[in-house]
Amino acid sequence: MNFPNFPHRMLQEDYSLLRHNTFGFDARARYAMRIDSVEAACALADDKRIHGMPQLVLGGGSNIVLTRNFDGVALIVGIAGKSVIGEDGGAWLVEAGADENWHDFVTWTLAHGMPGLENLALIPGTVGAAPIQNIGAYGLEMGERFERLHAVELATGARVAFDRATCAFGYRDSFFKRKGRGRFMITSVVFRLPKRWTPRADYADVARAFEASAKHDAQAIFDAVVAARRTKLPDWTTLGNAGSFFKNPMIDASAFDALKASEPGIVSYAQPDGHVKLAAGWLIDQCGWKGRSIRNAAVHDRQALVLVNRGGATGAQVIELAEAIKHDVLNRFGVELEMEPVCL
Repeated sequence: MNFPNFPHRMLQEDYSLLRHNTFGFDARARYAMRIDSVEAACALADDKRIHGMPQLVLGGGSNIVLTRNFDGVALIVGIAGKSVIGEDGGAWLVEAGADENWHDFVTWTLAHGMPGLENLALIPGTVGAAPIQNIGAYGLEMGERFERLHAVELATGARVAFDRATCAFGYRDSFFKRKGRGRFMITSVVFRLPKRWTPRADYADVARAFEASAKHDAQAIFDAVVAARRTKLPDWTTLGNAGSFFKNPMIDASAFDALKASEPGIVSYAQPDGHVKLAAGWLIDQCGWKGRSIRNAAVHDRQALVLVNRGGATGAQVIELAEAIKHDVLNRFGVELEMEPVCL
């Protein structure tokens, strides 16, 4: 990330969060502090300057909607670094600092001959944010490659390690999103990347490109994913957004059968547990929202799952748009959409 030029642990007043959220909202924090080491994160608990203040941990800001100014201290994570920390017969163990750019990290693992994350290429955000959301795309969730993470408990300064079970990963969900928000700062994440690589090429965009490529390897999947995402999704650096704004809803088989009878063209994916995942973008598109706007907040004209800031939108306008979409989808399909980003 591009941090302002101020030393770590210097307290900045009236700090703009414009560069720390991918929607491009110019919300402000009463104070901000850059944290660029684990030791600095541990020291926060004893920092009398911020005792009693609300605290907001921010990485790349790719999964947050800032609807107001923050009357507290924004803790800007700046812990970098990546390395192979071990291996066994089945996998490499790779650790990355929380502030490492996610896509750059995926690129680095492939360049060093360690495939396994290629389906998650070009997802915006940082490594530290990936476990919070349990990011996923094109048939792979981050939790499948996760080994453990290291964090600091903000109230005590204690260093804590979380394994996969403790993180309680779900579909675009984790312990940190449900119960750990505001309690911990993730400082680094360790991934287990398999030495016996097998492709994940079930999604149509990837399957077509993978079959057509002369290279049937992880790089071919990486290239296909990058091409597909660039075609369908806007670049947040030129058009503010937080990627997919809604989760794909899950319904049980009987509810799906009833819905399919009235909506034969519905896009769906059967799940191993008997539930059916619906394509939220299709539901939104069928309600006529693609390309529409409420003031400066809009639905992207190529992907109905993405809400965008056309310039000058506020977080409140984006939430107003999201609520209108949810209302229409519920009215037509009887399905309630759930937002992916955290709203503040």
